[in-house]
Amino acid sequence: MSRSIIHLDLDSFFVSVECLKNTSLKGKPVIVGGSNERGVVAACSYEARKYGVHSAMAGRIAKQLCPDAIFIRGDFDSYSQYSEAVTDIMIIESPLLEKASIDEFYVDMTGMERFLGCYKWANNVKKRILKEVGLNVTFGLSANKTVSKVAVGEAKPNGQIYVPYGQEKPFLYPLPINKMPMVGQQTSHLLKTMGVYTVGTLGSLPMRMLEGVFGQNGRSIWEKANGMDNSPVVPYSAQKSMSKESTYNQDTTDTKFLKAELTQMVMALASDLRGMKQMTGCMNVKIRYANFDTHTRQVQIPYTAADHLLIDYAHELFDKLYSRRMLIRLIGVRLSKLVTGANQLMLFDNSAKLEPLYQAMDYLKKRYGKQTVQRAVAVGNKAA
Repeated sequence: MSRSIIHLDLDSFFVSVECLKNTSLKGKPVIVGGSNERGVVAACSYEARKYGVHSAMAGRIAKQLCPDAIFIRGDFDSYSQYSEAVTDIMIIESPLLEKASIDEFYVDMTGMERFLGCYKWANNVKKRILKEVGLNVTFGLSANKTVSKVAVGEAKPNGQIYVPYGQEKPFLYPLPINKMPMVGQQTSHLLKTMGVYTVGTLGSLPMRMLEGVFGQNGRSIWEKANGMDNSPVVPYSAQKSMSKESTYNQDTTDTKFLKAELTQMVMALASDLRGMKQMTGCMNVKIRYANFDTHTRQVQIPYTAADHLLIDYAHELFDKLYSRRMLIRLIGVRLSKLVTGANQLMLFDNSAKLEPLYQAMDYLKKRYGKQTVQRAVAVGNKAA
């Protein structure tokens, strides 16, 4: 039996929220992020896109392409609140919901077709979100997540596309390869050097050829190009916090050792956050002295999942917390105020250029083990 999978995507989400907060921005070229010399574009309005501006572009280039653009620093707290408002509606309306990012949702409607009518259901949800939250939604309906996501890209803005079961190839094959998930800039460039410009050509290649070029990803790319994707819709659950702590057999006052331990904990938590496509907005550091006296300190932080930022916050909290110079038997770190958000949200950080490094580190850890990649300060770390 074929499945019925709906992908819903909030149109130009960051910019749309800014327009709700300031209606004078509607219809104008608006860019969120990228306002300073080293900044990066996090999102842009469709009016700005007409000039060639796109997300992940350097802000200085965006200014050259669109001199009249209105740059806004961005307010993630507002974006999170609007996302939660939409999520509340989706939880009530959906039989099986996955929140893929702050502005994207998958719904598995399999088995509900004769009772609700999937296309009609999606239209009703689209109308409810616009009425109650004020945001436009584009949706795609097909037998799997890949085709529905591609359909959304073709239907934007404020549209909808239904790809019936068995019509995946006729829908996908005429499209350029960069419309496909997993085909980024580097993969696209490599495929074009092979003479592959459309999804149809990509899907017609022998799967073993793609495996030879891209390894295990080659099979997945070939399957997606041919409209095949069995990945399930993962039920949504909001995790409140995550933490790590260590108790030592020998109490210590070695701050260098303790900070190195904190560094390892934070790196592990940050990697887990990125794996779950989440970020944190609050950090708490705990120390327990040899006499079992326990103290904690926390700080609200800009939402992030970047190692270098979180490590700095952890060390700063430790320095403020450890004032008695007594022997310590336990330290720990906890991240809370978790929100769904992927790479695009990190673009508010001017050090977004480090994102490819974190992706490479996470890949190595996943494939070869969590101890594969560590900071130098944590290697061979031993208590004094």
